[in-house]
This record gives sequence, structure tokens and C-alpha cells, in this order.
Amino acid sequence: MKENEATRRDFLKNSATTLTGAFLAPLAEPSGTGPLPQQASTPRPGGLDLPALTLAEAAERIRRKQLSPVELTQAILDRIEQLNPRLGAFITVTAEQALAAARAAEQEIQRGRYRGPLHGIPVGVKDTHYTAGIRTTAASRVLSDFVPGFDATVVRKLQDAGAILTGKTNLPEFSFGGVTAGTNNPWDLSRNSGGSSGGSAAALAAGMLLGATGGDTSGSIRNPAATCGVVGHKATFGLVSRYGVVPISWTLDHVGPMAKTVEDTAILLRVLAGYDPKDSYSVQVTVPDYPRTGFRSWRG
Repeated sequence: MKENEATRRDFLKNSATTLTGAFLAPLAEPSGTGPLPQQASTPRPGGLDLPALTLAEAAERIRRKQLSPVELTQAILDRIEQLNPRLGAFITVTAEQALAAARAAEQEIQRGRYRGPLHGIPVGVKDTHYTAGIRTTAASRVLSDFVPGFDATVVRKLQDAGAILTGKTNLPEFSFGGVTAGTNNPWDLSRNSGGSSGGSAAALAAGMLLGATGGDTSGSIRNPAATCGVVGHKATFGLVSRYGVVPISWTLDHVGPMAKTVEDTAILLRVLAGYDPKDSYSVQVTVPDYPRTGFRSWRG
């Protein structure tokens, strides 16, 4: 682990010119204009479009054993395959691992080992979050073949809750910039998705994920969430661990949830929040049950 940390310090020290170039990266030319079709995926028998479900809706169906995590994950992967060439929301798609995790989740749920509302739910994480055995590039050629040996704390928490990691989402190089080069806005392909968590926002808006993570130093969750019409929450400093996340500023970086609705974001935050001794800035506080308490107050 110490070797990984030393490597991270080295590449950050030696890549100043690369970071500067990120501000000047041109936007990718869209393959078409106008919004994506509303029904780009094949509806389930009975007319239910699985990728259009909110996280809370899908979780309730899975809990009641009315929806298979494998069926849901496959529908999400099909949608990614269909739409990502036009959107550019993902850097890496982990289809095989996702389906294996979905099958394991389905078996656990069938045996009565339901872990909670993220169990069997397809999610994505920003490609600054370390993922063991899966490359973490921060959208930079400097890290194009970097494969961490451990998971970021937020990734581990999502997986411990039973979430299905379907891929790593796009961002400006090392998160520097307010636009995400190569990621188009699902509502208008001639426009950008915002940044730096633009890949997560675009994927959510296009129904390619039910939940995601983002990073926010100066608007990098809130900007793309607003631009793409989804919900992003910049968590209080120290509430969500940043251990295993490629940094911009040790004292300004935040990690937070992104989703289609406020309720979904609260469900994610309940899992992501909490003290982490591996993060020196992490705060020891009692984590509220956000879906029950915070969601009601946010909704008004």
C-alpha cells in the first residue's frame, strides 16, 4: 500500500504540465445533435423500462424479489453499449465483473441475505476512485495503465452494501476543468455535460446508471448535476472518506453521491458517509439515516 501511495505522489509531482494541458483539451465532436431517444433500451415484458427506474424504485422491486439484479444489470449494460459511443460517459466498463457480482447478489437475496437498498443496484464511480484490479486513469495518459491494488474507501463501502460496479466514469484530466472533454450532454449532444464529474452526470441522465459518485473541489459535482438535470450532493468536508481517491487539493476535495433524485442521493450518502481512520481529515460523527430524516427535510 505504501508503494501505491509513493507512486501517486510521484506522478502528481511530475505531471504539472499535463495538468495545465487539461484546461485546453478540446471538446469531442458529437456524433449527432439533439437529445438521445427517451426509450433507447428494450423495455421489459410488461412495458417496464428498467434503466428508467430510480434507485429507490429498483431497490424496492429487488427487495420484494420482483426484479432480478442480473436482469437489471444486463439492462444497464445493454444501455451503456448502445449509448456510450455517442455520450462518452465511461472510460472503463466492467461488464464481466458486474454480471458476476449481480449473480452473487441474486443468490444472496434469494437466500434471505438482503443487505439493504443498494443490494443488486448498478452504480458507477468517477475514474479518480481506486478500484482493485481495475485501472484508474483520472482521464490521463500518465495513468493509462495504472491498476491499483486496493479499493478506495467509498468503492469498498458501495460493494459492501451490495452495489454492482458497472464502470468508471469520465472526467477532465485529473479533474481540472469545468467541462468533461469527450462527454456529451444527453439532452443535447452538441453540448458538454459539465465537469469535472461529467461522466457520472451524463450516465445518470441517460439511464446508464442508477447511482454514481463524484468529486467536488470547486463545483465538480454540482456543475454537471445541474447541467445534466440530475442530483448531486457535495457532502460536508470530512463526512465521506477520500482515501484512495486521486486528489486535487487535500483541504478542498470532497467526495459525494450523484443520482436521479434527492431520495436516491440520500440512500447513497447513507452508505458513503462515516469515519475512516485511513483518511486523516475524516470526522467522527454519527451518520444520520438520510433517507428517513434528511430526505424529508430536503423535500420540504
